[in-house]
Amino acid sequence: MVESQCEKNAALVLRLVEDFWAQSSENSLQNGTGEKAWERPLVGFSRGDDPLFARYAHDLAPFYWPPAKAFALAFPETPVTAAELSVISWILPQTARTRADQKACTQLPAERWARSRDFGEGFNCSLRRYLAEALKKKGFAALAPERLAAFDYQRSERFGIASNWSERHTAHVAGLGTFGLSDGLITPQGKAVRIGSVVARMDLPASRRAYTGHQDWCLWFARGTCGACIKRCPAGAISAAGHDKDKCRKYIRETTAPYAQKRFGTQATPCGLCQVGIPCEAKIPLQP
Repeated sequence: MVESQCEKNAALVLRLVEDFWAQSSENSLQNGTGEKAWERPLVGFSRGDDPLFARYAHDLAPFYWPPAKAFALAFPETPVTAAELSVISWILPQTARTRADQKACTQLPAERWARSRDFGEGFNCSLRRYLAEALKKKGFAALAPERLAAFDYQRSERFGIASNWSERHTAHVAGLGTFGLSDGLITPQGKAVRIGSVVARMDLPASRRAYTGHQDWCLWFARGTCGACIKRCPAGAISAAGHDKDKCRKYIRETTAPYAQKRFGTQATPCGLCQVGIPCEAKIPLQP
């Protein structure tokens, strides 16, 4: 069977992401052990004109960027339609050692977790930039929305603090997961992950979504059971009503971030205690 251009494009993207993950010295916890910050990435694709993006723009706030809006900000002199764009999304799973260390903590983050939030997210940012630049060299206009100068957090009337480009929602469109009670994305590799994405003017095959609802893989919503993340949150920011973003943000800014900076010398804002010690830590909990 002859490989289509769409399939060739997908193979190119997967190779670029995997090679950078495997070879980049930045994929490291920077703790002197040579440990990688992340397990092998999981990659998904979505179309720029997927109706879910328009729904997000309608539901969230006027400041949300659908893919075409993000593209226009990066390439104002290159008019495109949403149908000409594809979105590449990836999941970076925490390592088993990082998850084990974090699981043993109840109030403050473990060192490996704090390092993954700082140096590991630094790698994620580099992957965003690298993939966009590598695709541009291949003739595909591409950008990482989260890296644009205008990227910011604002307050949505309906959902509270929100960004104008959501990596979690983008991954959901690309078939990579559904949301849990804590607002975290439950992926095939669980909830202990970081997420990144790139928008490109190229033809890529949309990944199949093995779900219909945005909360299908969460035991709380699917079966009315669990709630383990409620018990894991030291700030009391998760309840049967969902995730209190302001209470969560306050605990991170005032407690976990200063602690990690003083104890480990990291400069990011770690917590993530609700992402481990739960049924969806490293898998879809509805599966055996």
